[in-house]
Amino acid sequence: MGVTRAAPTRAELLAALSIAIDLGLGQPAEHMLRSAVLASRLAERLELAEAQRAGAYDATLLMWIGCTADSQEYARWFGDDIAVRSASYLVDWSGLPFVRFLVGHVAQGRPLTARAATLAEMMVDARGHLAQLLHSHCLSASMLAARLGMPRDVQAAIAAAFERYDGRGLPNGLRGGDIPIEMRVAQLADTAEVHARLGGVDAAVAMAVERRGRQFDPVVVDAFVAEAATLLDIPHGADAWTAALDCAPDQEPLTDAVLDETLAAIGDFADLKCPFMVGHSRGVADLVQSAAPVMGMAPEQTITLRRAAHLHDVGRLGVSNLVWSKEGPLGAEDWERVRMHPYLGGRVLAHVPGLAAEAALVRAHHERLDGSGYPAGTAATGLSRADRLLAAAVAYRSATEPRPYRPAFEPPQAIERLEQRAARGQLDPDAVAAIATTVRGRASRRALPDGLTPREAEILMLVAQGRSNRDIAGILSLSEKTVRNHVEHTYAKIGVVNRVGASLYAIDHGFLGRPGV
Repeated sequence: MGVTRAAPTRAELLAALSIAIDLGLGQPAEHMLRSAVLASRLAERLELAEAQRAGAYDATLLMWIGCTADSQEYARWFGDDIAVRSASYLVDWSGLPFVRFLVGHVAQGRPLTARAATLAEMMVDARGHLAQLLHSHCLSASMLAARLGMPRDVQAAIAAAFERYDGRGLPNGLRGGDIPIEMRVAQLADTAEVHARLGGVDAAVAMAVERRGRQFDPVVVDAFVAEAATLLDIPHGADAWTAALDCAPDQEPLTDAVLDETLAAIGDFADLKCPFMVGHSRGVADLVQSAAPVMGMAPEQTITLRRAAHLHDVGRLGVSNLVWSKEGPLGAEDWERVRMHPYLGGRVLAHVPGLAAEAALVRAHHERLDGSGYPAGTAATGLSRADRLLAAAVAYRSATEPRPYRPAFEPPQAIERLEQRAARGQLDPDAVAAIATTVRGRASRRALPDGLTPREAEILMLVAQGRSNRDIAGILSLSEKTVRNHVEHTYAKIGVVNRVGASLYAIDHGFLGRPGV
């Protein structure tokens, strides 16, 4: 008989997700946890209503959840998306200092000529470019929060993450009390935690006072300054996790159905990091769900595998898009960063007792039977049947998706590649056979939803993969105007307004990676 596991709580999953967000921000894997504790204490000192206190906590944990959705755009403008986010905590996003910050960080890591060209493009309309970028971020963050089951007040607060008390924020220029109080608290907590960690309580107080009435609400600043030392007395390390969960408003274990929905949403969130990966984790989950019974696995094992598949790539958030988007061979340093992402994924999940089995599978999803995999180089004797099946499913799904350095393979080619790798002793032959049986048994064509035409479905998939109108025009031999019209009609039919909305729609309706569209 299997061992009954305690179901995770929503608070535990949000806390784990916040650690993944920390990776994408270039912050220690406790930053958002400690910020949420500070926000909770601030909300209590401000005597906010119970719902607002809960909202301030949740909004702080998740205020940067949109950072995956705009990583590709950040990388386009700034090179290393993680480095620029980390550095941005130390500058007020207004005035000449911010202009100097932008100039100093444009196209980092690229040749001088490329940096100059990108800088010239940005400075033509720097505020307009940023407004477009942050508008997409905020819409995406709100949508992702909704998928995680967050209340509407929290969704609205997260959408205001880049607004400023003085009205000079983006994308909507909200001012003062028009910014939800939950976000006014979250903004100060998020930034103060970084300054306190780097420079101590005095540095955090000086930052808050300097930005009082500009970036931050004066009332929130005054409440913080009055008891800064006490408010910032927050544990580090494992104790930060405990302190954050002690403050959490939702301590109830999730039902199986809600847990599955939440894990799928976290996987979708991770995949948005790279447009060409959109739908990847959900596709792997579908594969192992169907292939596990072929290998004779019990229903309990299948459930664990499916959940691990949804979560297997959360560690990707800790690697810059400057690496993931390279069109040529990776250097030794880049490879070291890539090889770390399964470990980082396991680290994100390590604190959630109810997901211990899934965390172990996440850490091993790039290991190989001959010991050539990563991050640990574990060989056959250390890999379970579940490890082997997940590895084969990831390899198949990856092969059928485009990458910056190659086009996608058709399913028969992808299966052939897996069989070759099995013959070389890298992948398990039984796992590969189960994947092949599953893929060959699937229907090749399904009806299109919402009145989409085959051409619109084709364009939708390309948009979801991060292709520009110009790229799509070249791929499909159409004019850019025709593509633009198709995109507008498609967005209207499916009720979305940006690429992330289109991507989530494509994920929900099984478009990405589906044959026969």
